[in-house]
Amino acid sequence: MQRYSRITGWGMYVPERRLTNFDLEKMVDTSDKWIVERTGIRERRIIGPGETTRTMAVAASRRALEVAGIEPIDLDLIIAATSSPDHLLPTVATQIQADLGAVGVPAFALVAGCTGFMYGLVVAHQFIASGAYDRVLVIGAETISKAVNWEDRTTCVLFGDGAGAVVVEASQTPGGLMSFELGADGRDWDALMIPAGGVAHPPDMEMIEKKLYTIRMNGRAVFRFATRVMTEASRRVITQAGLTPDDIALLIPHQANLRIIEYAAKKLGFPMDRVMVNIDRYGNTSTASIPIALVEALEQGRIKPGDNVVMVGFGAGLTWGAVVWHWQPVETDTAAILVEDWPIPQRLQSSLRRVRTQAWNARVALSEKATLALIPLYTWTHRLKKKVPRPSLPPIVKKK
Repeated sequence: MQRYSRITGWGMYVPERRLTNFDLEKMVDTSDKWIVERTGIRERRIIGPGETTRTMAVAASRRALEVAGIEPIDLDLIIAATSSPDHLLPTVATQIQADLGAVGVPAFALVAGCTGFMYGLVVAHQFIASGAYDRVLVIGAETISKAVNWEDRTTCVLFGDGAGAVVVEASQTPGGLMSFELGADGRDWDALMIPAGGVAHPPDMEMIEKKLYTIRMNGRAVFRFATRVMTEASRRVITQAGLTPDDIALLIPHQANLRIIEYAAKKLGFPMDRVMVNIDRYGNTSTASIPIALVEALEQGRIKPGDNVVMVGFGAGLTWGAVVWHWQPVETDTAAILVEDWPIPQRLQSSLRRVRTQAWNARVALSEKATLALIPLYTWTHRLKKKVPRPSLPPIVKKK
């Protein structure tokens, strides 16, 4: 019998301290108007005394377990996605396990930049689908403020701290993960990085003097990459699920930049009222951004049983990930339904969905061809004005 996955519990934690754009105006050469126009961010949360990635992850996890109605010891696996662990050794996952009281439960940390939670969600589903585990806790937690150069106005305005967690359980009712895509393009690994602190450049005086322990980012390269993969990965997982944007109740994108989110939504044909946006209040919380947005969407009643939700992110590496999740948080008495046993009306609906998906893809392909046809003219006139070389975009390696 096929096994499905469902999210039964969810929780989030953000620090109490708010760092507004007006606060940043006193710290660095910037302004509220400049930040809002370029990022959509108005404030972000910063950890206080005694708070760490570990403490935030534990708080979010306890809430998720409470919603799921299970005890920590009932878990089969803990996956903690983060790029800012309390220590390089040991893994923060076992510290979280100990604080929760989930003694004996296997736990590991996952590092995939801001895409970490997406990778963790897919890994959790694979363990469940294979029959290995029944309950997996997936966490996305970050303390990015500790890796920010507060004198660099191009990066310090972007990031905030926080954590989100979900409990993923096995189910016999069709639903949960309908399709997914994980990807990476390591050729641009240095577009977003912390230069020192690892074995390639261990801690030394140069690291401190030059602040090589802080985030360095090629903003243009990341922006180009993000706008492309957010759109293409979302379109591919929607197609794989046999759906169109009309079948998606909510798009939950990584909260990195409002302009990236708006661009992706426009290309996909999503009105902004079906896109979850909270970047204005939290900034970019890295791999915590999607679970935090998911929790808020649920608390606001924007996701209901039977809804299809797309979650999509990108991050350092460069990495990306997207899923279509059919929301079915409550287990029903209905046994797992095999496709070949579906009644005729459902088979007709499935056929209609395939036709709609093909029509949508045809429209998108036509739009992309028209855009590509105009690029040479636009680039030629732009180069005449600006006298700059034409940038080249690395191709995405599609999953076979």
